[in-house]
Amino acid sequence: MNNLAKSSGWKKGAVHLFPVPALAVYILFVIYPIVAAFGYSFYDWKGLVRGDFIGLGNFVSLFTKEPFNHLFWNAFGHNVYYFFIEMAVQNVLAFVLAYLVYSKLKGSGFLKMAYFLPRLLSVIVVGFLWKLMLNPNNGVVNVLLKKIGLVSWAKPWLGDPATALTSITLVNSWFGIGFSMLIFLAGLQSISTEIIEAARLDGVKGLRLIRSIILPMMSQSLIIVTVFTFIHAFEAFELIYAMEGSQGEPFNSTDTLAVFFYRIAFGGSSGGDSVALGLGSALAVVLFFIIATISALFLYFTRNQSAD
Repeated sequence: MNNLAKSSGWKKGAVHLFPVPALAVYILFVIYPIVAAFGYSFYDWKGLVRGDFIGLGNFVSLFTKEPFNHLFWNAFGHNVYYFFIEMAVQNVLAFVLAYLVYSKLKGSGFLKMAYFLPRLLSVIVVGFLWKLMLNPNNGVVNVLLKKIGLVSWAKPWLGDPATALTSITLVNSWFGIGFSMLIFLAGLQSISTEIIEAARLDGVKGLRLIRSIILPMMSQSLIIVTVFTFIHAFEAFELIYAMEGSQGEPFNSTDTLAVFFYRIAFGGSSGGDSVALGLGSALAVVLFFIIATISALFLYFTRNQSAD
C-alpha cells in the first residue's frame, strides 16, 4: 500500500516537470532578450563592446537627434497606417467570409480551407512570390492590368513611395485573412441559434441583425482580433524585409519600427557594417512599452464596457 502511495505521489510530482523544457526555452528566447534589451539600452556601445553607463542617453538620442528622431516618427506613422489598413481590409473581409461560412453557404467547408490556406505558407515565401507578381516589367499584376485595358493602372508598386507600403499591407491582409476569419467564425458559432431565430421572427434581418445582435454578442472575438492585429502591425518586419529589405526603401516609405530597429541594432544607423546596439535596444524598449501599454489599455476599457 505504501509503495502504491509513493508511486502515485511520484507520478503526480513528475507531471509538474513536463512544462519545464518549454518554460526554459521561453525564458531563454523571450524573457532573457527583453531583460537584456533593458540593460543594454543604458550603456554606450562601441560596436559589440559595452562602454560606459549613460543612463537615458540612448533614449534622448532616439527622440532628439537627427536622423533618429525623424526616422522614428516616420516609422511609427507607418505602423499606425499598417494597423488601420489591416483593420479596414483584412478584418472586415475576414468577418464577411466568416459570416458566409457560418450561413452554411454551399461549399463552405472548402471555402474555409481555401481562405486559411495562405496562412500555412512561410512569410518569406509569401513575400518573395508577391514581389515577383508585383514586378513592374513582367509581374502578373501589371500584365493582367494591361491585358484588360487598364494600362494607366500598371505601375512599379514596390518602387513607388506612394504605393509601396500600401501594397505590402494589402499582401499582408491577404496572408492573414484566414486567421482572423477562424476567430470570427468561432465567435459566430458561440452565439445561441435560438437568439438569432428569435431576432429574425421579430423582423430583425440583414445588416440590422449583424449590427444589433451578432456583433455585440461576439465582442470577445472582436477584442481578440483587434489586439492581435495591433500587435502584429507594430511588430511588422518579416514581410517588409522579404519584399523591400531592411532599408525601408523606397526613400524610407516602408520603414516600420521593427525594420528601423533591425537596421540600427544590427546593420548600423545608415545600413552599413557598424552597429548601434545601445540605440537599437532603446528602440526595442520603446516598442515593447508601446505594444504592452496600448494592448493593456484596450483590453481594460473593452472589458469594462463588456461588463457594463
